[in-house]
Amino acid sequence: MAGHGTAHLRPADEVLLRVESLVVEFPVGRTGLTVHAVSDVSIDVKPGETLGLVGESGCGKSTTGRAVMQLVRPKGGSVTFDGHDLTQLKGEELRETRPKLQMIFQDPISSLNPRRRIRDIVREGLDIWKIGDDAARNAKVTEVLETVGIDPEAAGPRRPHEFSGGQCQRISIARAVATEPKLIICDEPVSALDVSVQAQILNLLQEMKQRYGLTLIFIAHDLAVVKNVSDRVAVMYLGKICEVSGPDELYAQPAHPYTAALLLAIPVPDPTVRPAERSGVGGEIPSPVAPPSGCRFRTRCLKATDRCAQEEPEIREVRPDHFVACHFPMEPGETLAAPAPTAGNGSHPDI
Repeated sequence: MAGHGTAHLRPADEVLLRVESLVVEFPVGRTGLTVHAVSDVSIDVKPGETLGLVGESGCGKSTTGRAVMQLVRPKGGSVTFDGHDLTQLKGEELRETRPKLQMIFQDPISSLNPRRRIRDIVREGLDIWKIGDDAARNAKVTEVLETVGIDPEAAGPRRPHEFSGGQCQRISIARAVATEPKLIICDEPVSALDVSVQAQILNLLQEMKQRYGLTLIFIAHDLAVVKNVSDRVAVMYLGKICEVSGPDELYAQPAHPYTAALLLAIPVPDPTVRPAERSGVGGEIPSPVAPPSGCRFRTRCLKATDRCAQEEPEIREVRPDHFVACHFPMEPGETLAAPAPTAGNGSHPDI
């Protein structure tokens, strides 16, 4: 899954956003060590499309989203949005792209200024960019709050701490769409919410997408959630893209062992099925400070060989519009073997 390459990228004139060979690294204090958070990641999104970006916690998906927004400046690669490479913009030029790029953060309550009133929070972008006159701005705030199911008269003069997590997330969505952006990055927008509220927020995002013609990047670690909202899904592991496909194809016929393991981790609503009886992968994600050589997933992969330790796989098309970075992709109908062979039995390298 340490995969590289751009075979899955579509022609530049067809996409709104094209991220190519993105690299984000962070120093570890004064130790001289480096966290390789995002390593050679390439993704794209067509206008009106929703890209699901999934993977375990710590795989770099949120950092990728922040790097697209230039909240974290990448060390390498390009982020081309609407024909402009954001990595080459600075100062006022970069600032002018902000109205068209918005983000919904994972923690809905802490992402809202606790000292400001709800109407002012939603209106702030309109005031900063002087979009419309005073009456038009008030009308826009009322419109977006009503659209997300918040009463503007009752909620407008109140502050974030007076609302539940689900209500704060609705307010965050209203703030994001107020400036009529082209792209919204949703960073795990439902992970902190109750299941019943999750469904409401997901339905709301779909409604807002249709109403305002939005393009979305939906970041999550829950594949069951992503399937329902995405037009295309990209799977990440330890800072790398390992598989890209449409959601139906990906869920029905995963080609990468890691994707298959994620799918097996989805809870089954059957009391007779015990989690321990289901095949999958064990162990912990290796440290991004010292990622494994070759394929980064090899230390947990049931199909790993010496080649996986020596050679990094390149992403390639294995079926129509289905791309995978694996030397030994899974065939349709193939399942993960269990239990995992132990190191030193001749099947796997000593890892």
